[in-house]
Formats: sequence, C-alpha cells, structure tokens
Amino acid sequence: MGSATREALAGTRAELAALGRAELPVAGDLLAATRVIAATPQLRTALTDNEADLAQKTELVQRVFGGRVAPATASLLVSAASQRWSSAADFLDGLEELGFRVAADAAGEVEVDGELYAFQRTVASDAELELALGSKLGSPEAKVALVERLLGSKAAPATTLIVRHLVQSPRGRRIGEMLRHAASVLADQRGFDVATVTSAAPLNDDQIARLERTLGAQAGRRIRFDAIVDPAVLGGVRVQIGDDVIDGSVASRLSDLRQKLAG
Repeated sequence: MGSATREALAGTRAELAALGRAELPVAGDLLAATRVIAATPQLRTALTDNEADLAQKTELVQRVFGGRVAPATASLLVSAASQRWSSAADFLDGLEELGFRVAADAAGEVEVDGELYAFQRTVASDAELELALGSKLGSPEAKVALVERLLGSKAAPATTLIVRHLVQSPRGRRIGEMLRHAASVLADQRGFDVATVTSAAPLNDDQIARLERTLGAQAGRRIRFDAIVDPAVLGGVRVQIGDDVIDGSVASRLSDLRQKLAG
C-alpha cells in the first residue's frame, strides 16, 4: 500500500467519524457504488483523476448517483474521490472498506466480524461450496442466491450484505481472502486487533483465553482471533497481528535447525 493510499484511507475514516453512526442502507449504497465504479472504467478514471477539482468530482457523483443514494452516501463518495490514491484499484478497495466500516457501525454490538470469520471457515472446509462461491464461471445472481440460502435469517443483515457484495465483486480475489479481509476491517472498526493463530490442531478455550490475555496486553487493544488449523505446522502456534509474526511452530523450529546444520 502506497503512502498516498494510507493518507486517503485516513481521510475517509475521518469523514465517516464526522458523519456519526450511519444506517445499514448507507453501507449497501457504498458497496453498490463500488461495483458500479469497478464496472465502469471511464467513471473510475474520472473519479481518480488528480487533476480534476473537487467541484468537478462532486458534480460527477451527483450526476451518476444523486437521487439513487442517501445524502450521507453521496458525501462519503465525494470524500473518497477527493483523496489522492496510489492507484485506481486502491480507490476501489478504499470505497469497499468504507462500506464495511459503515456496516460495522450500523450493526452496533452484533459481532459481524465473528460471523464473517465463521462463514469463511465453513467455506474453507467445503471444496464444493468454495468453488460455487469463488468460481469465475458462476453467475453473480446464482452466487447471491446461494448466499441468501446459506445465511438467510441465520446471520445479521450486515453479514449477508457484505457476503452478497463480495461474491458479486471478486476483482480477481479468492473468496476466502475476501471474507478474511472484510472481517479484519470490521474488527478494526469495532476496536479490535486481529490475531491470526495457526496451529496443527484446534485450540481449546483455555489456550485461547491465555493467548487473548497475553496478546491483548502487548497490543493495548482487544484481540479478535482468526483461528486456522494447518497440520503442516506440526505443533506449537504461529501468531500474526498485522505485520508482526510470532512463530513458535514446530515446523519453524525444524526449518531453523535445518538452516543451521546446512550453514
């Protein structure tokens, strides 16, 4: 991620904070606008043109989306378009992230990030389901219908909204990757750091509680765990929070030993 995109993301988050808590339809409008912009190269180019002034971009947003979205949505779209992004792809990612953050705020105390992580694990454990949701051959309409059948009343409306969007707008990403990223954004919006914990076997509640206390004290924030079971680690655990990695797995120690013996 380039420095321009980091600053742009900070700008859009500040705009969201200034607006206060938005309703879920605003998140839906933002994600729908992201899909429209992703599918319209001319519109995407115009909104990311650093030579165009704010008045031009505001007029364009109103011409394309005015009357179709809430005033709060239009304001957030203009704010995002007014930022400098490192690339047009980053602009799309930033708009999408903004939609996720609005959804997190609208959901209140509902743990949408937890539901997304749970759904991601369900998808990862079922090859046929992963193919049905992630294949380039399937139609977006069929994928949306499948999401509705799978989640329906079982998940929060915000969860279903986000998954519906992701299967319609993969933009070259794998379904598991998209779900994990969305969950991490929502966790961050709710004040959590996400710790990805990889172990050879599922951790029990006591192990998770100990990790939560230790990592939470180090990070200074609450911790949301994304647990991955991977027999390749052999034993121990590998923990990643952002760019920081604590690798205490047996596989890592064996690799270090092989390197020492070879060197």
